[in-house]
Amino acid sequence: MKEKIHPKYEDAEIRCACGNVIKTRSTKPRIIVGICNVCHPFYTGQQKFVDTAGRVDKFQQRMVKTQAAQALAATRKKKKH
Repeated sequence: MKEKIHPKYEDAEIRCACGNVIKTRSTKPRIIVGICNVCHPFYTGQQKFVDTAGRVDKFQQRMVKTQAAQALAATRKKKKH
């Protein structure tokens, strides 16, 4: 190996958004991740329902509007014939 061309390999911490800290070695002293094996649903066996910014409610409102528009179009079509 050539000297003075490789990054320094040192002890590092991987920090998750859930608060879990994993000790490892890396070229960066601190690595921040959004999800890890402690909080990921695949590893925990629990599925979390996250409704970010009311997305489910927004979807349901769009669905109601779509169904209303389809019903209105169907009634107009029947009146023309």
